[in-house]
Amino acid sequence: MTRNSLSIIAIVLGLAHAAPPPAMAEESIGAYLAARQATFDNDYKAAAEYFTRALTEDPSNPAIMESAVIAQISLGRVDLAIPVSRKIEADGLLSHIAHMALVADDVENGRIEDVITRMQDDRGIGDLADGLVLAWAHLSNGDVRTALAEFDTVAESPGLRSFAIYHKALALASVGDFEAAVNIFSGESDGPVQRTRRGTIAHAEALSQLERNEEAVALLDDAFGGAMDPEIKILRDVLVAGDIAPFSMISSPEEGIAEVFYTLGRALLSETSADYVLLYSRVAEYLSPSHIDAVMMTAELLESLERYELATAVYKSVPQDHPSYAAAEMGRAESLRRAEKLDAAVEVLEQLARTHPELPLVHVSVGDMSRQLERFDDAVEAYDRAIGIYSDLGQEQWFVHYARAISLERLGEWPDAEAGFRKALELNPGHPQVMNYLGYSLVEKRIKLDEALDLIERAVAAEPNSGYIVDSLGWVLYRLGRYEEAVVHMERAAELMPIDPVVNDHLGDVLWLVGRYNEAEFQWRRALSLVDEENPSPDIDPDRIRRKLDVGLYVVLEDENAESLEVVDDGG
Repeated sequence: MTRNSLSIIAIVLGLAHAAPPPAMAEESIGAYLAARQATFDNDYKAAAEYFTRALTEDPSNPAIMESAVIAQISLGRVDLAIPVSRKIEADGLLSHIAHMALVADDVENGRIEDVITRMQDDRGIGDLADGLVLAWAHLSNGDVRTALAEFDTVAESPGLRSFAIYHKALALASVGDFEAAVNIFSGESDGPVQRTRRGTIAHAEALSQLERNEEAVALLDDAFGGAMDPEIKILRDVLVAGDIAPFSMISSPEEGIAEVFYTLGRALLSETSADYVLLYSRVAEYLSPSHIDAVMMTAELLESLERYELATAVYKSVPQDHPSYAAAEMGRAESLRRAEKLDAAVEVLEQLARTHPELPLVHVSVGDMSRQLERFDDAVEAYDRAIGIYSDLGQEQWFVHYARAISLERLGEWPDAEAGFRKALELNPGHPQVMNYLGYSLVEKRIKLDEALDLIERAVAAEPNSGYIVDSLGWVLYRLGRYEEAVVHMERAAELMPIDPVVNDHLGDVLWLVGRYNEAEFQWRRALSLVDEENPSPDIDPDRIRRKLDVGLYVVLEDENAESLEVVDDGG
């Protein structure tokens, strides 16, 4: 991250903690405080409304103006951020975020000379962004030589070379010099470019323009193997058929500038907060509405910020004829689910399964959603459809068999469930979650306990800090009558998952069986206090816990016709 990028973040964070000036009117202060709270909650719509209201009372307040710009850009309303950004600049205030909006406005309206002047006058966004935008602006003016020189200048700055040569390769390809572009992508000159999904697609398309389709196919196979998304699969099919793939990554310098914002946003994902990166993806969208990768990044960022309504709307904007449509609809369904609009989420997935029945991942998503809603019959049907579509049993399919087996186990169809768990282990040997679920299920059915113990011990060795798995180990030892050993693991599980009712209930049981009755009752009461009575887990019975508190575990087990237990305490 550049020094200028850090200064932008400092500005944003500083605004979030700024206090309203004492001269503000009472109504303006109220709007400002409401806007600040909305900002903390990532409620951009409310923030934009309240900051705009505050500006009517205090139109020249720097903090309010910049905050209003941030809120509007975050909403994707870059056009509404522009008037306030102009005032910020007219007032002589430094705001890289306002400059971001103004650059976007100049590009969108074809004022390329103004963009060049802005970059040269240090009224831009930051060192890296300014250099790349300036290069693309010169290309927009038809000055290829100066544009390439600007890319080279950026490449000389420490840490910026990979960005510069990637954009230089795109620029060369966009003006038809595919040979030079391929040389950069491949590393024969300037490069190699750091391999990314978009860079690999651009490289393959440039190779195809040179009638080097076989190399392009090999490139895609090497980069993605069997994990190709629909867009890459379509490109590969075109190449295999011997057709010339169009260079679609960048069709104009303006799209190149949009790519600058997208590229920097991707780079910042691991460096700073999602709400800051959102500004970049929104500007990329604004400059190039057809930049679906930017659209998807925006939606994913909004989802991570728990702005599910906004995320749903962005996912829905992906055109149905775009290869990413299915991924967008699955994202929309997930946002609806997380917003607790479960019926709407299921409806989106079921409709997608009708329009894209050939995609196994769609059916897997239907199965996952149905399973979460405890519609296990529907889940099994969906997983069956997915398994029927997969052409081979690759390791990545282990999860489908695992999730299907869970659904079958919940339906009480144990033989088929057990076969599914074992198929998942065959595809992904030693996976701790599968070993744990199979082992725990065997324990609950009180069959093959020695195998169950082996499976769970191996799972614990693989994930020693998983409370669920450690709990399973304690529970199988309980079933085997090894109560003292069980206590050690149950206490560890309770440390790892102190608010899980099932773990606390299990700990209570094993404590009771080693004669620690008061502690057992404490754990049962704790478990009972943690149970969600309105949406209880199928793994715990609150009435059974109350019964244990009334009469003790021994009576409950006798009532359940449990096997006789060896008592290890004289009072037992």
